[in-house]
Amino acid sequence: MKPPVSPSSVSPSWVLLRGLMREQRHWGDFPATLAGTLPGARIITPDLPGNGTRHQQDSATRVAGMVECCRQELLARGIPAPYHLLALSLGGMVAVEWAHRYPREVARCVLLNTSMRPFNPFYQRLRWQNYPSLLRQLCFGDARSQEALILRLTSRRHAAGNPALLDNWLAFQQEFPVSRRNALRQLLSAARYRAPASRPAMPVLVMAGAQDCLVDHRCSQRLARAWQADCLIHGEAGHDLPLDEGTWVAQSVARWLGVAAAEQHPTNTVPSSCQ
Repeated sequence: MKPPVSPSSVSPSWVLLRGLMREQRHWGDFPATLAGTLPGARIITPDLPGNGTRHQQDSATRVAGMVECCRQELLARGIPAPYHLLALSLGGMVAVEWAHRYPREVARCVLLNTSMRPFNPFYQRLRWQNYPSLLRQLCFGDARSQEALILRLTSRRHAAGNPALLDNWLAFQQEFPVSRRNALRQLLSAARYRAPASRPAMPVLVMAGAQDCLVDHRCSQRLARAWQADCLIHGEAGHDLPLDEGTWVAQSVARWLGVAAAEQHPTNTVPSSCQ
């Protein structure tokens, strides 16, 4: 089942894919920021099964299953391909698999702080220093301690705490709770995923935060080198790049697309081949 290819007159559709246990509301202001930087773009933020509005569904235990769920949703909503995919962490694996399986449906991929076999060892894909705290949370934690831990691990800007943001995240979890079972199924899906050896046929931009406390940013560097993909590293951002430096992400994507940026090139942007 392939969505029809859109005519050139249709505005480009940017599909934003989040990571483990996160839903569309965790994008915060970023969709509006990206839309303001890419005039005419249509921004779509689907939830993966098990998260957000789909929290009552079983999460897929294979990344390929997540791809099919996203494709079916877009088809049901009448949103035609090709799609521009911007994806964070586990969402990056979904984007890569989508591009690999259905290259005609994907115009380009922007991958944020992602990691994949065979390019990255397990202790870099999930930093080994976090194993004790994650295990304690899994065994003894409640919803608030879970969200506080996620914020500490994924944000450099808010690592010391942000009560208002934490309250919002807790409200999301209370309204659409992600079950422990679905969290484990998503972890299994990420752990077993193996990316193709060669880069997908369309343009790929890899972005990462050098202060990522959850996933070693060298995972992004190694992936970009292996695929000879464009690469940008933000020297001060953490894992959740759109939360920490959403404007930088949007403007960097716009420049990558050849769209004139409204503001001067940020001084801490490091365009490189990730050497």
